[in-house]
Amino acid sequence: MTTLQTAQTQRDLHLKRLLNIREIYHEPDVFQYQRAQDILTQYPEASLIEVPSHWKIPDLHGNEGSVDDWNRIKRTVLVLGTKKSIQARPNCRSSDFVAPSHANGCAMACAYCYVARRKGFANPITTFVNIKRILGYTERHAKRQGNKPEPNQVDPRDWVYEIGENSDCSVDAAICDNVRDIVALFRRIPNAKATFATKCVNRQLLDYDPQGKTRIRFSLMPDSKAQIIDVRTSPIRDRIHAVNDFVEAGYEVHLNFAPVVYYDGWLEEYAELFGQVDDVLNDQAKAQLKCEVIFLTHNDRLHDVNLGWHPKGEELLWQPDIQETKFSQTGGRNVRYKRGLKGRLVEQFTELLRQELPYCEIRYAF
Repeated sequence: MTTLQTAQTQRDLHLKRLLNIREIYHEPDVFQYQRAQDILTQYPEASLIEVPSHWKIPDLHGNEGSVDDWNRIKRTVLVLGTKKSIQARPNCRSSDFVAPSHANGCAMACAYCYVARRKGFANPITTFVNIKRILGYTERHAKRQGNKPEPNQVDPRDWVYEIGENSDCSVDAAICDNVRDIVALFRRIPNAKATFATKCVNRQLLDYDPQGKTRIRFSLMPDSKAQIIDVRTSPIRDRIHAVNDFVEAGYEVHLNFAPVVYYDGWLEEYAELFGQVDDVLNDQAKAQLKCEVIFLTHNDRLHDVNLGWHPKGEELLWQPDIQETKFSQTGGRNVRYKRGLKGRLVEQFTELLRQELPYCEIRYAF
């Protein structure tokens, strides 16, 4: 077996370790959808458990005892439901709009993930099987926008739709063809493109033929910290090495430095990370490279959940001496680095990035 084949086998095994579905919770009406039938065929030995709503599963959501089985649930449980509220809402940073979700939750277990704090004590993947309705709405919404009147920091030409706000599309693509269908949709929409951030290298996506109409943002952080807080994700080196291949396959590929976490020696480790990027990326990838920079925002409820399954990660994420409270629109108590400190950190980070990767445009940093 060649080195390349060995690496591919290891990546395939990573996806298999992420997903070993044994239980499928489902809403009563999912069986009428072909997408549900396709998924159930993949997991013939899984136990089927009917529930009234994908949001109301007492054994998962709100069950404090689920914290002890945090990663097992992510690996072995899948939820099938239909998306009821289908709408696109305006956005201003990573995209112009957030598309209606095709999935919610994730098989990975990043310690800072905001979705987990919304869904309670367990956060497996929920796949929405009424994908045709989701696609139809999205296409009509893009058509109503007409041509983009002027360039903005999101994109100079196209309206950009975030398709992975509540999940990781690379992992979702291992469940079913929802992501493939969305990529195909935007391939034919003349005035719009899709985008999503990912921490998983799923090379099945290389066959999707996006024709420049899907932007992938590979999330990166220093490997020493990814091993602590990017739990169950693809190794940083694999994400970096994937960039060239995805560009060649027709994707627009950006980098997502998020969340940026402050700790002793952080700039030295980021300088090393930038050096790895520069060494690996080819000229084609560098010519189209842009990035976004997002510093850590944490949450008191997520902190409490994490203490139940991964307290080591909280030693890095929860630093009250240098963080301040910011209340969200929903009343949640978020914490971020103190105002004066954060401004200095953003300045130091962007200065280093421009020095080490001068060809990488910074779309935004905060």
